[in-house]
Amino acid sequence: MIGTSNQIEMAEQIRPLVDAEFERVARAFREVAERQAGARQDDTRAVLKILEEKRIEVLATPEAGYFIREWRELNGQVRGIIALDPRYQAIQAGRRGRV
Repeated sequence: MIGTSNQIEMAEQIRPLVDAEFERVARAFREVAERQAGARQDDTRAVLKILEEKRIEVLATPEAGYFIREWRELNGQVRGIIALDPRYQAIQAGRRGRV
């Protein structure tokens, strides 16, 4: 990790919380997927794949300051990251087209 020793120490405390937040959101999506069928379930599973890619990307970030700036307080960042992904936006547009 890159940063001052204090930044690194703080980031190392934040990272497990970030990982847990990704897991919490993933668990919610998995629960929804279990109640779905067909295209809706496929869409939700695609969102889970996006979520896992974002988790890997975020946790691989080497800058301690990133965790301090962006993740010090958890306020829907995981859902926000997913919502900004073009693949997620395409899934949502497809769902609106099927309704």
